Amino acid sequence: MASRGEERGGLSPRTRRAFGCVTWVYMATLAFLAAASLLFMPFWFFGGWNVFSLLEGPAFFATLLFLPAMVLGAALGLRTRRSGRRAATRAGAAVGAVVGWLGGAFVVWLEVLGEGAGPAAYAFLPPAALSGALLLYALFSGDLRRGARLVAAAALLAAACGAFVLALGGSWLAAASAAVSGLSGAAAGWVGGFGYARAGGKEMLPPGEGG
Repeated sequence: MASRGEERGGLSPRTRRAFGCVTWVYMATLAFLAAASLLFMPFWFFGGWNVFSLLEGPAFFATLLFLPAMVLGAALGLRTRRSGRRAATRAGAAVGAVVGWLGGAFVVWLEVLGEGAGPAAYAFLPPAALSGALLLYALFSGDLRRGARLVAAAALLAAACGAFVLALGGSWLAAASAAVSGLSGAAAGWVGGFGYARAGGKEMLPPGEGG
């Protein structure tokens, strides 16, 4: 009787998956910061740049997105089922790369704006917001092919946004920082995709794949 009561009072598979996805958001954030630190090491070794100073931009972006990412991870866990690890890690790396690049471009945009850029600089915001919206739709679409097309469209918009803001006045160091942010985002997305494929246990496998 006690075991049955405990089973009834336990978390549902969807809730466990939601908590699992939030946990992997933590892991992805750590992966992002670790990858950025490693990728910035050559700047310190060959150029004498302060690594911690270079990390300020990516760390600010990661901190800005941390709480929204937790909420998104929980919602994604509640609304989706597990998928194959290979597909999930590939999709996660692609989404993470776009988010990382877009975030790096956003940090550069803030710097350019602070240096007195004109009203034309605000043209960065609409395509950047559209790129982010396409990524969100891709995450919740539930269709791999449609999701891949949406991510590709978001990547093109993000690339255009980055090129635009760098043309406004970004230095080579700003471009390198945005590139590092994109690569670090890909690493974080891979880790997040790995967790997406695991969270929830056997109960959250697609129908017909349980065992």
